[in-house]
Amino acid sequence: MPGAEAPAAPLLEAREVSRQFPVRGSGALLQARRMQTAVDRVSLAVQPGEVLALVGESGSGKTTLGRMLLGLTRPDSGAVLYQGQDIAALRGSARAAYRQAVQVVFQDSGGSLNPRHTVAENIALPLRYNRGLAPDGAAREVDTLLELVQLGAAHFRNRLPHELSGGQRQRVGIARALASRPRVVIADEPVSALDVSVRAQILRLMFDLQQTQGLAFLFITHDLGVVRAFAQRVAVMYQGQIVEQGTADAVLDAPQDAYTRRLLAATPVPDPRRQHGA
Repeated sequence: MPGAEAPAAPLLEAREVSRQFPVRGSGALLQARRMQTAVDRVSLAVQPGEVLALVGESGSGKTTLGRMLLGLTRPDSGAVLYQGQDIAALRGSARAAYRQAVQVVFQDSGGSLNPRHTVAENIALPLRYNRGLAPDGAAREVDTLLELVQLGAAHFRNRLPHELSGGQRQRVGIARALASRPRVVIADEPVSALDVSVRAQILRLMFDLQQTQGLAFLFITHDLGVVRAFAQRVAVMYQGQIVEQGTADAVLDAPQDAYTRRLLAATPVPDPRRQHGA
């Protein structure tokens, strides 16, 4: 249509990526190792400023796909593109720009933080290496980031990770991801290890940050309740393949694939007949 705006180019994209891993215990003397396909010819695009949920059970391949988008695992075939460029070909400043722009929040907030470093030291690392801030500037930015994730800087900057609750550690992980001023955050099951009440607080924080910072999120999860609250689009992964994707309303309210329907049927829903505290 004349005058219509062209759709935005993907910020981060997987094109027909596949990845296999050797089966543990296979490959005895004079025998080839058996291979298991984790991701099978998957294409997925994250648009600027959107929240895309990648949904599937454990073992579906979603974490492997996330690692390929982060550049931590190389695809056996296909390509991962950042702003249209194959990340495998990026060198020098272009590679550094990709590393800064694509950040991650892990499921295990405790394991992802250096236990010997204070909260401030954990957050300051990307400030120094990705943004080149001097110690004084990094210290000020650490305090700003802690306040942004609703942790009082004076109270938390000198604490060690083991002194924090799970929700507080996850807030530190979010602050560290934001330290690089990313354009897209890959969040791999970021609330699955938290209590229900804390989970809601972290989701609200991430939603608010997405809105105020203009971030794109790839939200990897098995929890369809989280998806409905947070995502604009949904991609459903099963046995290494994307079996369905579309808007959150379309996928969750009128699923086309049998696997998506089974996932929805297995998701607990509140019983409106039960009174609070009953």
